[in-house]
Amino acid sequence: MIAARGLTKRFGGFVAVDGIDLEVARGEAFGFLGPNGAGKSSTMRMIAAVAPVTSGELRILGLDPGVDGPRIRSRLGVVPQQDTLDLELSVRENLYIYGRYFGLSKRVLGPRIDELLDFAQLTERADSRVEPLSGGMKRRLTIARSLINDPELLLLDEPTTGLDPQARHLLWDRLYRLKHDGVTLVITTHYMDEAEQLCDRLVIMDGGRIVAEGSPAKLIAEHSSREVAELRFPPGTNAAAEPAVAAAIGGAGRIEVLPDRLLLYVDDGEAAVQRVREAEIVPASSLVRRSSLEDVFLRLTGRSLVD
Repeated sequence: MIAARGLTKRFGGFVAVDGIDLEVARGEAFGFLGPNGAGKSSTMRMIAAVAPVTSGELRILGLDPGVDGPRIRSRLGVVPQQDTLDLELSVRENLYIYGRYFGLSKRVLGPRIDELLDFAQLTERADSRVEPLSGGMKRRLTIARSLINDPELLLLDEPTTGLDPQARHLLWDRLYRLKHDGVTLVITTHYMDEAEQLCDRLVIMDGGRIVAEGSPAKLIAEHSSREVAELRFPPGTNAAAEPAVAAAIGGAGRIEVLPDRLLLYVDDGEAAVQRVREAEIVPASSLVRRSSLEDVFLRLTGRSLVD
């Protein structure tokens, strides 16, 4: 579905995407994980055939976006980072007008809109204006709108940013259903739990480059420990506490010093916390959790996803 070799995007002297290689297979849920400014959105705009490639090779659905942009766009669905709905129109009218952009007839659009309203759980709001809808409803409508042309490839740029947990999980369910129906998904996100939940495979980007690639489980196994113990000390004392904590765990794991906490990458988090307490080091709080993709990103780039 997507094949890139040496893909590069420059804006003047700034390199937004720096010679990346990637492939996305049909039916796959593929993710771009990274902080703001990593190059995710620039890559997505090239894949969507709305931004020209500076250098390298890119093929979408077997076509060259520099030559076959309209043909590619007719087979894509795009969910932008910001909703671009017409707030003064109804839910149904938003879907109808967008479908007409693709040249779909009224006869085709009638049943298709009904199916998409049911899919997005918006049937009861079909004739409501968009403006008063909740953020979650607007996001579901944006996804429904992106499916109006029955796309083979769906691009989602930060699909759940700003949504509450319940709305996020409902959107995840909708995306699971699309994948089950054979739609190829390409997702950018800076939420590691979202990437773990949705993606079969992903790349971690930083500074326009791919720093790691694989399934979420594979990346965690290769680049992090089984567990992480988080220790919080009074403000401004985390760095000062690090040497004593390192001595207490005796080289049993790696330590990362963040502004608000110490992270101990160990196989047994509870045992590490116990050794720290036995050394008469008393953190303000402690937490033991499993490793996540954020830990992988921190290991590979030296900073957290929220930086």
